[in-house]
Amino acid sequence: MKPMTILSIFVCLLSVLSCGSDNEETEVAIIDVSPAQLSATHEGLVTSATINSGLEWTAFSDDACKDWISCKITDNGSQGTVEVTVKANTTYQSREGKVVVKAGAARTSIPVTQAARPEPSADPDITVPEGYRLVWNEEFNKGTQPDLAQWYYETGGNGWGNNELQHYVAGNQGNEQLAAIKDGILSIIAKKIGETVYSIRMNTKESWKYGYFEARLKLPTGKGTWPAFWMMPKNYTAWPDDGEIDIMEEVGYNANYVSSAIHCKAYHHSIGTQKTGETFLPTAQTEFHVYALEWTEDFIRTFVDGKQLFRFDNDKASNRNTWPFNAPFYLKLNLAWGGDWGGAQGVDESALPATYEIDYVRVFQKK
Repeated sequence: MKPMTILSIFVCLLSVLSCGSDNEETEVAIIDVSPAQLSATHEGLVTSATINSGLEWTAFSDDACKDWISCKITDNGSQGTVEVTVKANTTYQSREGKVVVKAGAARTSIPVTQAARPEPSADPDITVPEGYRLVWNEEFNKGTQPDLAQWYYETGGNGWGNNELQHYVAGNQGNEQLAAIKDGILSIIAKKIGETVYSIRMNTKESWKYGYFEARLKLPTGKGTWPAFWMMPKNYTAWPDDGEIDIMEEVGYNANYVSSAIHCKAYHHSIGTQKTGETFLPTAQTEFHVYALEWTEDFIRTFVDGKQLFRFDNDKASNRNTWPFNAPFYLKLNLAWGGDWGGAQGVDESALPATYEIDYVRVFQKK
């Protein structure tokens, strides 16, 4: 009987120890945030939130809003703060996002809401396409240079993939203003300063998926000029796979012939499969004309003064090689000098300075 008694006691001890182990609780952080939510005007916000946790923590903006909400941790001990920056909302739509806070296995979030940019009063000079509403516009009637809350510059002189000759700058080169607003018109100027031709390439900070996009433009003159009004994908990784939409292009040696095109993996000029449209517009360089794009999930169409220039249809094959145009794109304005197309017949520097004039840029989306 004695061996059995010892064995029984041993089994009971194992059971007790096992139960004790199962009941041990893993430490889980309790995260307290203040304030519990953030609200920003359309003009943006910089503020701080206090984080209390028994563990070291981190905070970051959610992937869906990381392009307009950013975080800077000033102290991430058991108690600390995170600085939250909400960029200006340049659209006429409110938006929502969140700041995520993590401590160990625990997670919480701070909701962030931002008001829409106030819609302008009805303007009899703005014609809204049927079925659409105005969501963004730049009339160039304020200040002397583009509003950096709505635009940003691309800079550099690396040829831009087309062996272009100009060097792009952020509005000015020294004392020379190359992006200038006067009397409601933006002038983009290509000018030779010293031994270098400088110019402007500017993009909207906002991007859109589908819509009606238009600009009223007067094109520069001279062999070597290459003005464009076009769109590129917000989340660009590779050309031409991610797509490109050219609403208007013209090269100075082929004066007054304006064209539109799309580029994607299946259709682009590098392999001779380009999809383009062209028309002769006798006063393209002497008068303003309206160039527009209507982009839906079914087609891309461009217009000059309301007349269709180009159409490209979605083949509905769910093939990104032929239709990558189902993601947000942003607008671009630039004046190149020379390059594979602009300089195909050489350049004439006597045409400098050359001026590309923009009256307005407008974006409409379906109601």
